[in-house]
Amino acid sequence: MNRSPRTITLRRVVVTGMGALTDLALTAPKTWEAMKEGANGVDTITAFSMPSDWPVRFAGQLKDWDPAPLIDFKEQKRMDRFAMMAIAASDEAVRDCGFDFGTGDPYRHGVMIGSGVGGILSTEESHGKLLQGGVRRVSPFTVPRLMVNAGAGQVSIRFNLRGPNAATATACASSGHAIGAAYHAIQRGDADLILAGGSEAAVGQLCIGTFAAMKALSTRNDEPKLASRPFDKDRDGFVLAEGAAVLVLEDLEHANARGARIYAEVVGYGVCGDAYHIAAPDEQGSGAFMAMKFALRDAQLNTTDVDYINAHGTSTPLGDAAEVASVKRLFGDHAYKLCMSSTKSMTGHGLGAAGGIESIASIMAVVEGVAPPTINLDHPDEGFDLNFAAKTAQERPTRIALNNTFGFGGHNVSLCFARFEG
Repeated sequence: MNRSPRTITLRRVVVTGMGALTDLALTAPKTWEAMKEGANGVDTITAFSMPSDWPVRFAGQLKDWDPAPLIDFKEQKRMDRFAMMAIAASDEAVRDCGFDFGTGDPYRHGVMIGSGVGGILSTEESHGKLLQGGVRRVSPFTVPRLMVNAGAGQVSIRFNLRGPNAATATACASSGHAIGAAYHAIQRGDADLILAGGSEAAVGQLCIGTFAAMKALSTRNDEPKLASRPFDKDRDGFVLAEGAAVLVLEDLEHANARGARIYAEVVGYGVCGDAYHIAAPDEQGSGAFMAMKFALRDAQLNTTDVDYINAHGTSTPLGDAAEVASVKRLFGDHAYKLCMSSTKSMTGHGLGAAGGIESIASIMAVVEGVAPPTINLDHPDEGFDLNFAAKTAQERPTRIALNNTFGFGGHNVSLCFARFEG
């Protein structure tokens, strides 16, 4: 059978809505305002009781968040915290974008929400009940609560999203992959509008304990607010945090037809693998280098076009060094003209939600011309001589921003956002 070549006209994709829950604030706008002020969401853990000998006693936790206004008690019993947070961030994004999801073809509306560890709190709870009382003590809702795809599934049900529906689980790159996949799906015409981002609720004994056991976390228990310090010579590991962030990505013509407000345009998505180590980056940052290079190639931009990079910047010795090396290698002299900051210095590391939260920061940097700061950067490490917006935000014209997210397993994602210019 002879088949004629398929011709695809790529559509433009814009961001028309945003929602977030972070340890800084419980909405996207308030989170952004807190970032500009250099606020700090890290504090002593209150989610569970810890023995006195625990090596890590702090994290980034949501402050006074109650799901009850959105999710009734009966439904809460059927969901893990991360799925409820995904619903809350999606609800804000939907309201923000102004689209009536009760109209139009639901098969043109989709959802892609990633998570690194999914319902790990439900896994921990159910395992405890199994050990204590046997299988009869285990909730029949355990499986639909712990699934990594439960966030995407619950949001799909909530808003009747019957189009492209997926959940990415690529550790700390999960949100980046979800947003990138949604961008490509809309580009090629598979959907008109997709809710994309990530959610993570991992502040529990199992996750804190296991990350501590592998010595990935900072142990600065006496000064938790100084623990997340990307690019600083005294950094000693990342700070675990919970959070959720969802963007509404939309076909430009669809957005214009309904008179939507447009924040920014998604213009590039770069993705690759390290094929190096399951939990450590290539020391030369080759994966980060290629992900950014591919994102700029996809966007048809030059390195000199980039004004701001929201770094993965987790505050780990190896990770920060690899990312700085990759930026210097790719951007050359321009690396000293752009600004690169890590908002994880304020929020801690939201694992699979990080890319969504930091995409909002990147988008708002483009919208407002403000680079959020890297707080706690007192003494940059040797050779870390770039503009990291140390301690205070910087007002600077920003047309193009990159957002980097890299995950265990060697997963690398770079997203490129541009000022919307019609």
